[in-house]
Amino acid sequence: MLAGAGTGKTRTITHRIAYLVRSGHVSAGQVLAVTFTSRAAGELRTRLRGLGVEAAQARTFHAAALRQLRYFWPRVVGDRQWDLIEGNKLRLVGQAANRLGLPTEVEVLRDLTSEIEWAKASLIGPDDYPAAVARLKRDTPEPAERIAELYRGYERTKNEAQLLDFDDLLLHTTAALEGHRAVAEEFRDRYRCFVVDEYQDVTPAQQRLLDAWLGGRDDLTVVGDANQTIYSFGGASPRPLLEFTRRFPEATVVRLERDYRSTPQVVSLANRVIGAARGRPAGSRLQLIGQRPDGPEPRFAEYDDEPAEAAAVAVRIRALLDEGVPASEIAVLYRVNAQSEAYEQALSEAGIPYLVRGGERFFQRQEIRQAMSALRTAAAEEPQGELVSLCRRVLARVGLSEQPPAGGSARERWDALLALVEVAEELASTVEGATLGMFVAELDQRASAQHPPTVEGVTLASLHAAKGLEWDAVFLVGLADGTVPIQRADGDDDAVEEERRLFYVGVTRAREHLSLSWALSRHPDGRRNRRRSRFLYGLVPENHPASRVAKSASAKPTKFGASCRICARPLISTMEVKLGRCTKCPADVDEHLLDRLKEWRTERAKELNVPAFVVFTDSTLVAIAEQRPADTKALVGISGIGASKLQRFGDEVLAVVRDAGA
Repeated sequence: MLAGAGTGKTRTITHRIAYLVRSGHVSAGQVLAVTFTSRAAGELRTRLRGLGVEAAQARTFHAAALRQLRYFWPRVVGDRQWDLIEGNKLRLVGQAANRLGLPTEVEVLRDLTSEIEWAKASLIGPDDYPAAVARLKRDTPEPAERIAELYRGYERTKNEAQLLDFDDLLLHTTAALEGHRAVAEEFRDRYRCFVVDEYQDVTPAQQRLLDAWLGGRDDLTVVGDANQTIYSFGGASPRPLLEFTRRFPEATVVRLERDYRSTPQVVSLANRVIGAARGRPAGSRLQLIGQRPDGPEPRFAEYDDEPAEAAAVAVRIRALLDEGVPASEIAVLYRVNAQSEAYEQALSEAGIPYLVRGGERFFQRQEIRQAMSALRTAAAEEPQGELVSLCRRVLARVGLSEQPPAGGSARERWDALLALVEVAEELASTVEGATLGMFVAELDQRASAQHPPTVEGVTLASLHAAKGLEWDAVFLVGLADGTVPIQRADGDDDAVEEERRLFYVGVTRAREHLSLSWALSRHPDGRRNRRRSRFLYGLVPENHPASRVAKSASAKPTKFGASCRICARPLISTMEVKLGRCTKCPADVDEHLLDRLKEWRTERAKELNVPAFVVFTDSTLVAIAEQRPADTKALVGISGIGASKLQRFGDEVLAVVRDAGA
């Protein structure tokens, strides 16, 4: 099933499962639906329960694998079950890195850990890692051979401690099914029907587990949208989705293109965003068709600096709140988490409640733990009465007053407790005669699945964290080139296209109100040397004040190459930004210098034992050979040369330029 954003795929999935159960094709207990987030799995379970399908399993890949591995462990392994690593994974990676003399700063360890996770998700072992990195031209935080050694050391340390990480859940469960016939037969007799949501995000490890579950059968429904593939850095690939009919020639392909989420104005903008993508495969060419009544046109705004942008967003949010839009139906989305600080401050100063998605887990908050304890005690006493009234009575003992209190912290606690009441209301509306005991069980299940209720407050989240969510009003902020797309994507067309898909995901989160903004400077006293995202060209209305940047032939050159250094025309494409000139202007490459730069790169790559592109890409060398930088300031002005590259190779490159000139 090819399902575009907002086309009702969750409803389609759950109704298909309900139909299969009611028609007798399969019993509810034989259905296993898997998705990629605990929240999405929780939503599937809630919807299925509302359709009267109680026994069907809806879990994440990892949660399903953990359950199966725990069940089959005594038969496959036989000894004490290994514990799952919770919060000490960085510590184990750090121990292995320390033994090898690799950097152990937290930021570096996170990057190294991500490389190990990518390799395991991609079914790449330590011995094959360097070759895979070279083949895929993957940029790595350390030389590939060193990371392979780290990978081996981490696995050895983990296995000696008899621990499992999340990737092991998939790998060991797959091995149990592939290597033990009795285990596979029991599992396949238990589960007959499989449904996979967000199939464009499947990794090779997840696909292999799915194959082991199926065991050659074809009772499988997959749903996905290649236009929303935004996790390739973690090993995800839309290829299984796009090649599904090759593997299952008799499969029925259903295309969902009617968008029930967003207004036609938002849908139109989304179609234009993704329509500009390059190299789109046929299976990803979904043209959304808006089904809702007309709404306001998307807003575009340019600001002098980030604090001004954040303050303006807070003013607009206050206006929406005054118009009756709930705070929980408003989101501010940004590319990187570090951007949240300005918006937290602006919303606080405006007295607007907010929550940062990815912060403290809802069920770990002190007031929620106290509430859960009180509810369990009350449920054990088996009180009689209507669920919502009982819930309010119990929560009143731990601070839920009739009216919201004054003060930010007190209001935040009150909102969290009120969210529990809303869960009780939801349960009472879907299950006749719901009891307090059933309510506690529902909360326990949500806690274990990390599926928190909605808390009243504006959501602050990264674009990646917003995947799968939606709001009435969405503010896409910080849309400056170098942030969207992220600067490290420059020079890699595939990476830039993934950034475009991430931008598309952000646009399609909005139901009615959509605002897009960017700032020309980070600080009020900083230089206004930014330009708006290249993804916005052709989207901003011609008569909009912000369009002046695109039309101005006298715009000053910026760090990201706003203008051609020869004719001063604005630069748009990745390669134009890299070269610092538009394609209409003649190239001025010093061929002798370019040859010397390539020779130097080859030698450095051999010394570091990395592919040549890891040192510098061909396009970066061409840009250097054209612009012939004479000092550090000129060198760092070339797109693709950041602080780390400058520190590592800057002096050497400048020396090559000087020698070639002499």
